[in-house]
Amino acid sequence: MRKGVVFILIAGTILLSSFFYRQEEHWRELYGRPVAEWPKPTIDSGVAWAEFKALPKVDSNYFKIMESPQVVLGKLLFFDPILSGSNQISCSSCHNPQTSWADKLTVPVGNDHLEGTRNTPSLLNVYARTTLFWDGRANSLEEQALSPIEAHHEMNMNLTQLVPKLKAIAGYRDLFAAAYGDSTFSMPEIMQALAAFQRTLASRRSRFDEFLDGNYNALSDNELHGLHLFRTKARCMNCHHGQFFTDEGFHNIGLTYYKRKYQDLGRYQVTQEAEDVGKFRTPSLRDVMNTDPWMHNGLFWNMTGLLNMYNSGMQMNSATAEQKAADPLYPITDPLMRKLNLTKAEIQDLEAFLHSITATKYRMHRPEKLPR
Repeated sequence: MRKGVVFILIAGTILLSSFFYRQEEHWRELYGRPVAEWPKPTIDSGVAWAEFKALPKVDSNYFKIMESPQVVLGKLLFFDPILSGSNQISCSSCHNPQTSWADKLTVPVGNDHLEGTRNTPSLLNVYARTTLFWDGRANSLEEQALSPIEAHHEMNMNLTQLVPKLKAIAGYRDLFAAAYGDSTFSMPEIMQALAAFQRTLASRRSRFDEFLDGNYNALSDNELHGLHLFRTKARCMNCHHGQFFTDEGFHNIGLTYYKRKYQDLGRYQVTQEAEDVGKFRTPSLRDVMNTDPWMHNGLFWNMTGLLNMYNSGMQMNSATAEQKAADPLYPITDPLMRKLNLTKAEIQDLEAFLHSITATKYRMHRPEKLPR
């Protein structure tokens, strides 16, 4: 009897191993080919999406670009605390090259040790963003730069004093003259230089980029299964697609905390449209495993827990018809959010795929000397 049980267990193990082996071969057969030949992802009706696209190899002109007068000036300004009222806080205080151009904090800490209310987004690939800030209130890097410089809880700089402050330094007068042909600069030139530097901050290529370009051994079996889940059962591609894994749109994913401690009305604060309550810009997932903590409030440090949250469907705080009628601002969670029924193993493979789209960190050196 005991021998029979052992035989059944061994046979079952062999059959199970054979099944998983066939599944792994199936994923390689589906995706080990040019992306144009992959099966179409699971996309909801009405959602405009773009297929994945690899990042280009390092631009041969990169070092020439970094040496251009406008970028050189912008880099110095970015790392210089003279742009703050206290002369202690620079743009790089929150966008640190050592931490993938974010700050590894739940929310940033700025002037007078005051905390912000939203997580610092990474500046990687910011050149490709169509809107900026979590609520999309800026449409260009030049426009965006003004807000943190003058915000009391960030750099707390009186903008009327910044230009004279910089003009008092001969080194900066020379740098502006080299960049713009004239040393009589003003705020627009400061913003342009900062933006020029930030547009150079691009992700390195990940293993997934190598896979897209034909190195079909670049991903493990688990990562391949995670790729398939990302495109199908996990429904990720409804919002995270294209070269930068974002639809550049705004969604309420159920984290509004309406009338609770962490309430943030999101995009509504920009548009004043009730349907925008709780909506935030879809972040790029490029280098996602280097840019924790995640979400607009930076409350999530564990990716497995975060994926479990998505797995739940996030509809528990969505307004009922009665609540919406009584309070027009009561947020409705995006219908794209649905219960996924992912298994523990599937969540692990999905997380493995997120590691494959995360490149090694590039730690740009800070300037050795600032103009003084």
